[in-house]
Amino acid sequence: MGQMRAGAVRGVSPAATLADKVEWLIGNMWPDGAPPARNNVETAAAIAEATGEDISSTTVWKLRTGRQDNPQLKTLTALATFFGVPIGYFGFPGEAGPIDDDLTFKALRREVDAGTLRAEVLRALVDLSPEARRLVDEMILAAARVDREGRLRPERSAED
Repeated sequence: MGQMRAGAVRGVSPAATLADKVEWLIGNMWPDGAPPARNNVETAAAIAEATGEDISSTTVWKLRTGRQDNPQLKTLTALATFFGVPIGYFGFPGEAGPIDDDLTFKALRREVDAGTLRAEVLRALVDLSPEARRLVDEMILAAARVDREGRLRPERSAED
């Protein structure tokens, strides 16, 4: 399933930086037909091959690291085309919010299709009472915070 990592679905706030949005797209929306990219050179080459727009590895690096936060429209158009997202994803929070939600659902669907997320878990979530759903919401958000901080790494055993 492209470059998407197992369990990679992470929400990106519509107010997120361009760098955060580009990273989210690379981690969650990498096109199935594109060769997996291990670095910025391969990422730029895949985008250029698919869109015909000459994007350099330096541009990809600048976008991913936040060193370029106001790229040309042709660069944003190439990114939108490559990742299959509306150009509005890169826009103002009011425009990006609904698009962000749609992309999150699409990324979840890809996780289900890849077998890294069980569909029955999502169905069970829908079937929960509002009170139970609020509890699960809080647990998921807390686990996501801990995961972002890197505290969910497995502990090494004495045999490792």
